[in-house]
Amino acid sequence: MFEAVAAEFPLRTAVTAADGSLTYRELNEKSDLLAGKLLDAGAKSGTTVGLHTPRTTDLITGLLGILKTGAAYLPLDPGYPAPRIRWALSDAECPVVVAPPDLAAALGDTGVRTVDPAAADDGPRPALPRVPDSAAAYVIHTSGSTGEPKGVQVEHRNVSGLFTAVQPWFGFGADDVWTLFHSAAFDFSVWEIWGALLHGGRLVVVPPTTTRSPAALHRLLRDEGVTVLSQTPGAFVRLAAADAGQEPLTALRTVVLGGERLDPAALRPWLERYGDDRPQVVNMYGITEATVHASYRPIRRADLDGTGPSPVGVPLPGLVFHLRDATGRPVPDGTPGELHIEGPALARGYLARPELTAERFAAGPPRTYRTGDRLVRLPDGGYGYLGRVDDQLKVRGYRVEPGEIEALLVRHPEVDAAAVRPHDYGEGGDDVRLVAYVTGAARHRDDPAPLSAELTALAAAELPPHMRPSAHVVLDALPLTANGKTDRTALPAPGPATAREPEPEGPDASSGARIAAIWRAVLDVGEVPPDADFFDLGGTSLTLLRMFERVNAAFGTDLDVTVLIDGATVASLTSHIDAARTTEGDA
Repeated sequence: MFEAVAAEFPLRTAVTAADGSLTYRELNEKSDLLAGKLLDAGAKSGTTVGLHTPRTTDLITGLLGILKTGAAYLPLDPGYPAPRIRWALSDAECPVVVAPPDLAAALGDTGVRTVDPAAADDGPRPALPRVPDSAAAYVIHTSGSTGEPKGVQVEHRNVSGLFTAVQPWFGFGADDVWTLFHSAAFDFSVWEIWGALLHGGRLVVVPPTTTRSPAALHRLLRDEGVTVLSQTPGAFVRLAAADAGQEPLTALRTVVLGGERLDPAALRPWLERYGDDRPQVVNMYGITEATVHASYRPIRRADLDGTGPSPVGVPLPGLVFHLRDATGRPVPDGTPGELHIEGPALARGYLARPELTAERFAAGPPRTYRTGDRLVRLPDGGYGYLGRVDDQLKVRGYRVEPGEIEALLVRHPEVDAAAVRPHDYGEGGDDVRLVAYVTGAARHRDDPAPLSAELTALAAAELPPHMRPSAHVVLDALPLTANGKTDRTALPAPGPATAREPEPEGPDASSGARIAAIWRAVLDVGEVPPDADFFDLGGTSLTLLRMFERVNAAFGTDLDVTVLIDGATVASLTSHIDAARTTEGDA
């Protein structure tokens, strides 16, 4: 399908990124050349090829080049620890990975051949295989309750079917400008990439620092004339706050929300400014195993004062929602049940995990997927989302199995048992972070800081940022239910960080000391080494914004989060603060 679009719109811009732009013709030709290199390196139908590139045009060229070989792409986020990326390559049995030399070198010895995306710059155009729509298009790993992630295999026809189903509602076309806001390792990116490229639109790859700054994102949306924006509800609420007082985003016609539970009341400032229709805000419930999105629900001002479950609307055309009780029997309308999805959007299954595939994907007929999500059918015929039937969490749109984190924590020699649960450090769910509870570390009960530092380092070395606990609590024992299982609801709220020395204040305190004090307060942590990464200490995009507000207020500066592009550390921020104050003093 992409080649047909490229033939129709050869001179239109297909992708714009920090390193430049490519037309559809250029993107098609570069991806052809890369596909030839990949075929020579061992990529072929039935294999999975790693995609480990920065957020540049190489990401899109690499993705297309892999697909043109008949292989599926495995997105690998450069922000993830090298051990996790090496594990993913091994789990998917990748014969080759697309990666520039610097990222390839950072992985160490993987035993996997590497193809530099720059190899697509020259050479004869290769003969490429015909790729059937039943071929796997991508494999995305989601968190696994047993301690290891599981790879979901999604086919080409699943992706094309998604856009065929929603086109009557959205009317996507060649005049649309989309953002690629999310990591390629998050399946929301599938919607963003192909929403643009299957319709002749333009894809704007958002730089990593811009994704962390609502103000910078707002400027990008305005300057690029973005018409279709996809966000998790939490990220969109922060963008809406940045929108207040700014010139309206007149080009924006559609906002798609997904990945997290939506509280419509949080959208009040946005809907009161823009109204219901331009842009239209649509909430879409979805799950990786059903190809990104599975439902459709426009959100309007009339929803702002509603109560009850989060409205997710109706299934996409071709899908059927079945709500069942714990025994698998259907429940009547108005009664909560676990959602089982039927239809052509269902993924092939879990890579190399036939038992788990059989457990979650019922062969039927009809074939269904058991989601683990609790929904209820509402009087208007739509559905409302209530939560999970198990312990799975959502953190910044990513699925997180606490068991995977707990399995890592008990690898520490002083930890006998562990439990992880979310805690809201803000108000109304706007700053949810993970807290780890551990037992067995008796000598750390009075002073958990050293153990917390060791567990933080362990998580930073093995887990993606969204899976790293922000705090650690040492307990004598984990609370149990009557059935002997960990009672997560009985885990105590984390207390304040360990006792701190008085915060340095006044002109005599160094910039670094004052910034470290602000970080301790915002992150609710004890010690903050000058070279510690803000996100490794439990920071999120929201706490980053709060930190910058306090820093700018304290120093009389107007710095943006983008100054930390080379590293989010106290030392880096101190250098920027001192430089800004020197410049102002010289003015």
